[in-house]
Amino acid sequence: MIDITSFSTSDLYTLILLPILIFTARVCDVSIGTLRIVFISKGLKYLAPIVGFVEILIWLLAISQIMQNLSNVYYYLFYAGGFAMGNFIGMIVEEKLSIGIIGVRIITRQDANKLVDALRQEKFGMTVVDAEGSKGKVKIIFTVVNRQNIHRVISIVNAYNPRAFYSIEDIRYVSEILPKHMEPWYKRNLRSLYSWRKGK
Repeated sequence: MIDITSFSTSDLYTLILLPILIFTARVCDVSIGTLRIVFISKGLKYLAPIVGFVEILIWLLAISQIMQNLSNVYYYLFYAGGFAMGNFIGMIVEEKLSIGIIGVRIITRQDANKLVDALRQEKFGMTVVDAEGSKGKVKIIFTVVNRQNIHRVISIVNAYNPRAFYSIEDIRYVSEILPKHMEPWYKRNLRSLYSWRKGK
């Protein structure tokens, strides 16, 4: 039988396992914290508290080990390293999830008819406006899409008007419901779950 007391004071635990535990816990809680902030900014009021609950549990696990070993600067390095890595991983995960709605503003001096037609074929709603730029007449195209579709929009712009100027900005709320095929994946899944539970 393993003696837990002697194992917790062994060199293997104090020099290798515990620092890795602190580092991993910090990576997890900071990554989850980054997602929680994103969920709050996107108005996902049901997901944010659940994620926050898990985040603080993991944080307590990590900080409790630090508090028990305040004299060991070695653990501080792993704690700080986990925090830094957690921010990095959190941003990568948030980018992969592609949560939220964004607005794209495209300004082009070139004939925009083919670009507009290509966007319409992909069923992207848009508003096209004639405007005056510093060097003459331009077309301004406004469209609102899910973040998961932004790469498709940019590829269409580059294909038809590669010299067009475009800007992208986050939008928290839109007044009209997007077509079902353009809805964010999490909304489609939540709706499916709700329908399933309703039919039980």
